[in-house]
Amino acid sequence: MAPIKDKFTIHSKAVVCQDVELKGDITIGSGTIVHPKATIFAIAGPIVIGTGCIIEEAVIIVNRKKEVMRIGDENLFEIGSRVECPSIGDFNTIGTRARVHHTLRMTSYCVIGAGCLVVPAEEESLEEYTVIYGPSAERRIWSGRGKIQELDLRRKHAEYLRDMLPKFNRLREDKGLK
Repeated sequence: MAPIKDKFTIHSKAVVCQDVELKGDITIGSGTIVHPKATIFAIAGPIVIGTGCIIEEAVIIVNRKKEVMRIGDENLFEIGSRVECPSIGDFNTIGTRARVHHTLRMTSYCVIGAGCLVVPAEEESLEEYTVIYGPSAERRIWSGRGKIQELDLRRKHAEYLRDMLPKFNRLREDKGLK
């Protein structure tokens, strides 16, 4: 299998720090913020990241499948998380140091708690509003109560990062989309 050639398409309104490691065919949407020391590897197939996502330090996103890995809008990947899901909907949170295997597909409004390891034995798609938490990765369904406040808080966080990250980090200059 021939390795995928590096091809980065970064929207002009995205904030991507210089010391982010990118490999393969990657598209980063408008308003998405990628902190320093994050790693995004499109090993077998491309990765398309939507708008308004926040990818924090030491996050690792890997696509090992030939299909396009699609990451929706307004997702939050917290520090040190590792994600290999072939598809992620919108408004999800992957907690600090959580690990999500390539056999899982996430819909929208799901939360993977800090430190959780999610490795389904066979292909699985999480129902919307699923919360996975605790050392044994227990599950429950969230009522959705407070989601508007959560989204407002996340947008404020993104606004702050868009202002502060360029002050302390060099940004990538290889932006493609307008």
